[in-house]
Amino acid sequence: MRAMILQRQRQPMTLRDVEVPQPGPGEVQLRVMACGVCRTDLHVVDGDLHEPRLPLIPGHQIVGRVTALGPGAARWRIGQRIGVPWLGGSCGHCGFCRTHHENLCDNAVYTGYQRNGGFAEFTVAREDFCFPIPDGFGDEQAAPLLCAGLIGFRAYRMAVEVGSIGDRPALGLYGFGAAAHILIQVARADGRRVCAFTRAGDAQAQQFALSLGAEWAGDGARQPPFALDAAIIFAPAGELVPQALRAVRKGGRVVCAGIHMSEIPAFDYDLLWGERSICSVANLTRYDGEAFLPLAAALPIRTEVHVYPLAAANQALDDLRAGRFTGAAVVVP
Repeated sequence: MRAMILQRQRQPMTLRDVEVPQPGPGEVQLRVMACGVCRTDLHVVDGDLHEPRLPLIPGHQIVGRVTALGPGAARWRIGQRIGVPWLGGSCGHCGFCRTHHENLCDNAVYTGYQRNGGFAEFTVAREDFCFPIPDGFGDEQAAPLLCAGLIGFRAYRMAVEVGSIGDRPALGLYGFGAAAHILIQVARADGRRVCAFTRAGDAQAQQFALSLGAEWAGDGARQPPFALDAAIIFAPAGELVPQALRAVRKGGRVVCAGIHMSEIPAFDYDLLWGERSICSVANLTRYDGEAFLPLAAALPIRTEVHVYPLAAANQALDDLRAGRFTGAAVVVP
């Protein structure tokens, strides 16, 4: 099969012919139909995340059809369309796993990081860490739901836990990319007011946010026209943390949703005082998929995708790095 191989971090992936992977016990083999491009892939390639299993096939928002079953695998049938997320497996017996916090397992492995991912024609995955893809989504449209959607939804649930002190709860989204363009649809369906924060001068992203129902859109350094109950930071920019704290009301919450963030600058205690809080989101659980994917189908969520052929996966990452598109990028073998 053809696959994009990362031999060394901070270097481009190379397109190579490699053996088709075979499923082991409890695994399934899939023909990859589409694989979303995530900022985490960018962090892996750029060396911001330091524990990849090289050489590596990146990509962790995989939509595929089952082509073979490993020994003992019985959850899925041949030909069924399923999705493979970032969390590729956990130990299943530590305290975190036993209390439904498998996302915090110290021995978890991740798709496109310690397990080969979806920038390829075939992949294998643990059958118990895959999800059914709802009908109504094309392969390309479903792919961003598997990380931008799932981890975004986990961040959203943390954000809305603080409740609202007004009649119309208000949410800020910092970094209006793949995750935010999905989450704004969930928030608007919940009756929330949304403010979208983008890169300075990114009129295209601001207009995109407004078209999806944002009441206000502007640069991340600006303050919104009304206080926020909570804010989610998707951009990997630490300087946005004090900015978001300024924007949330007393008792509000700032959720840092990325797996990597630049250094957070020092800020006055006054920004945190008033029972404001900061928390992070780490990975996802299978419950997040079981809760979010049916919701995405019911609303329904509409994803804006920009499709790249497999050989252009490096270009997709570069376009993401430079902010050249709105919505999400998807690689199709």
